[in-house]
Amino acid sequence: MKSLLKLVGCLVLIVLFAAFGLVAYLSVTEFNPNPVEPLEVTLSARNDEVSVGEMLTAVSFNTGYAGLDRTEDFFMDGGTSVAPDSKEQVETNMRAIISALVSRKADIYLLQEVDVDSARSHRINQMDYYRHGLGMNAAYAPNYRCDFVPFPWPPIGKVDSGLVTMTGLKVTEATRESLPVPFQWPIRVANLKRCMLVERVPVQGGDKELVIVNFHLEAYDDGAGKAAQTKQLLDLIRAEYRNGNYVIAGGDFNQTFPGVSHIGGSWEGKWTPGIFSDNQLPKGLRLAYDADTPSCRSLDQPYTGDRDNHVFYIIDGFIVTDNIKINHIETIDLNFANSDHNPVLLQFTLK
Repeated sequence: MKSLLKLVGCLVLIVLFAAFGLVAYLSVTEFNPNPVEPLEVTLSARNDEVSVGEMLTAVSFNTGYAGLDRTEDFFMDGGTSVAPDSKEQVETNMRAIISALVSRKADIYLLQEVDVDSARSHRINQMDYYRHGLGMNAAYAPNYRCDFVPFPWPPIGKVDSGLVTMTGLKVTEATRESLPVPFQWPIRVANLKRCMLVERVPVQGGDKELVIVNFHLEAYDDGAGKAAQTKQLLDLIRAEYRNGNYVIAGGDFNQTFPGVSHIGGSWEGKWTPGIFSDNQLPKGLRLAYDADTPSCRSLDQPYTGDRDNHVFYIIDGFIVTDNIKINHIETIDLNFANSDHNPVLLQFTLK
């Protein structure tokens, strides 16, 4: 009996030491970016200038790291899955995603949840795949970088993922701008470090710029993180607008919008988005979203195509300054075949 107790005690000590060692390692290697960091913009054949009166098209798409197709659920939303089963599944989703992007013929693509070296997506560099497929310049801003995410079981493992902006426009500067992190140590060390990817494009005939902002706000906080991140996003847009610049900011708000009707099944017991209200918007800024078509589905279970009982959300869209005319806004209904989100398309003109 004493031998058994000693064995159990030794095993407990080994587990405790291993857990302590892992937390210590992740703390030392924690991704701690500066508030603002310059980003490399890859070269491409296109380098178009932009002018007042020209109509442009932007597409925002949370690609779900090409691992959240309609057959998948996700443990954080009430499902059980951690990652797709095979590399072939990820590659199939990537091919469908690039096909959807190419067919839209946009001038700007704002992508979220793009992996460049993650275990969950079999270490495929998705940014390279998308930028070569579109033939555009690209910038990458990491917002989830951890050598080993130790939860759940089996664990997520290594993650290097973030935002990618691709465009055929002439980008003179790209920066990663950190957003507030709502989590405390030790949860923080293996969690996301949200950010904005900000690009600048000169406008012909003056010193004004088109400022393009790509973002993905907090999903699994108590609401305070989303509020702080939203405030910083709006402060940046307002400051640029006051400087006379044009701004389009697109991405995944993880918040639903005014006037949006409930779509699909009950949210009770499911992940619930925050609420973005009109009175949050400073003067001169407007929301642009499609209030009729879901942009995201719940990941509590795989999607069978049942639009009456599955849970859906409208949480993706744009914020634009009022020196920009909104010509058209539409969520492209891909029926969540290859991502848990649908892309949102914005056609706009600089006034």
